[in-house]
Amino acid sequence: MQLLVPLCRQTEKWMRFVARTISLILLVIAVIAGLVDAIQSVAANRPVLTPLLDAWSATSPDTLALLGGVFEEHLPGWVWDPGALWVLAQPAFAVFLALAFLFYILGYRRAKPAGRFAA
Repeated sequence: MQLLVPLCRQTEKWMRFVARTISLILLVIAVIAGLVDAIQSVAANRPVLTPLLDAWSATSPDTLALLGGVFEEHLPGWVWDPGALWVLAQPAFAVFLALAFLFYILGYRRAKPAGRFAA
């Protein structure tokens, strides 16, 4: 049992690191998607919000078709039709920003209540 405690702490540290790294990557993608939308909005003189489905189908339609096939094959139909299609209809920057926030929360470590140098 004593051997498992340090192993769990190391695993926890790595999982937090991975979650924060994924959060950073998703945040960068969200900023890029937001900048693309901002540039298109200035060029069009009106707000332009690119849905995730359009952005994904423009960059990698094969992976989008693969995801649709996996959803239809392994999950009930109601998960793809109202659930996933609703997420894909949202602006790309907002979806990536929400995912970045979720992974940040997963990787967040609260400060110790007694202070930084407490035992």
